[in-house]
Amino acid sequence: MKNQFLILALFAIALPALAQKDVSFQNELQRSIDRGLASLQASQHKDGWWTSPEHPAVTALVLVAYQGNPNKPKQTPAWITKAYDYLLKQVQPNGSIYMPGKGLANYNTSLCMMAMLTSGNAKYNPIIVKARNFLVDQQFDEGTPGKMDHPLDGGVGYGERYNHSDLNNTMMALEALYYSRHLVKDAPEIKDDLNWGAAIQFIQNCQNLPSHNKQPWVSGDPKQKGGLIYFPGKSMAGVAKDTNGRTALRSYGSISYAGMLSYAYAQLDKSDPRVKAVREWLIKNYTLEENPAMGAQGLYYYYYLMTKALTIYGTDMLELPNGKKVDWRKDLALKLMGNQAQDGSWVNQKSARWWESEKPLVTAYCLISLSLIHRGQ
Repeated sequence: MKNQFLILALFAIALPALAQKDVSFQNELQRSIDRGLASLQASQHKDGWWTSPEHPAVTALVLVAYQGNPNKPKQTPAWITKAYDYLLKQVQPNGSIYMPGKGLANYNTSLCMMAMLTSGNAKYNPIIVKARNFLVDQQFDEGTPGKMDHPLDGGVGYGERYNHSDLNNTMMALEALYYSRHLVKDAPEIKDDLNWGAAIQFIQNCQNLPSHNKQPWVSGDPKQKGGLIYFPGKSMAGVAKDTNGRTALRSYGSISYAGMLSYAYAQLDKSDPRVKAVREWLIKNYTLEENPAMGAQGLYYYYYLMTKALTIYGTDMLELPNGKKVDWRKDLALKLMGNQAQDGSWVNQKSARWWESEKPLVTAYCLISLSLIHRGQ
């Protein structure tokens, strides 16, 4: 029952109660989802993985996409079972789920946890709990233990050779910890949980919001205020001069949605000023033509995070600064269905950055987005 609740939480909770479902549009969405899943089945390696056997995260994301299918069959097909069997082979004694020596331990572990959680199969629970403990151990705490005396404190990074936390990996870890919290709620033998207050502070340390972030790079310029960056002192969108002539780190779309999601997983209400500020920046910069401040780079990841963030905070229509009201679900769904290839897959045709030249990864992003949109129609 708890695992069933988890699936509902991921793919249904926080959706607004619409007066009447658009059945015709739902059918269009389902056809697109079915085509996408068929393309994934056809492209699976015989050993159960997609893209690379060295990084189970892609396979895990495909499995989350499958589990989100609104018309999922009652019996698990063999190709999905094979993919889960592959993930089980990546489970390590310390609780991590990745291929040792290939890096990205936290990234892979977080997504593999989500694949197991959304399966609804209790046999994975001991693995998830152990993986959860591994992620908790990865929280940064530089300087004096237990004291927030470094901007990177409270976050999570890729792990191993990457010696800093970042907002993207923090968001993924928080997601896995948030959705697995029911497994440790009544288990006193489980080790101490994540320092959620420190995690919130880290997210805040990535936000262009002078009222809450006093680091010297933070800008109150209207073009940047409220948005977020990759980690304190580093923006993938580079720098820009603000209205005072200062060099500011540019806020950008995908990471700002990652920040909004991170606040949600840390259970900050949408009335919180930090949440309101990032939401305002995202609405002001709303577009489906690019990843704001990044162009085509990470475009489909931007769509994926947008769908999840607006869904979890129960956002129906967006009201833009010019007063126009936008049905973001319908607009995004039409954009995604229009970009679907003949074979049912998706790929970023304009930028290969962040693996968006890999069809299985981008297809999984799109399927998760469409499944969430389907439930909101």
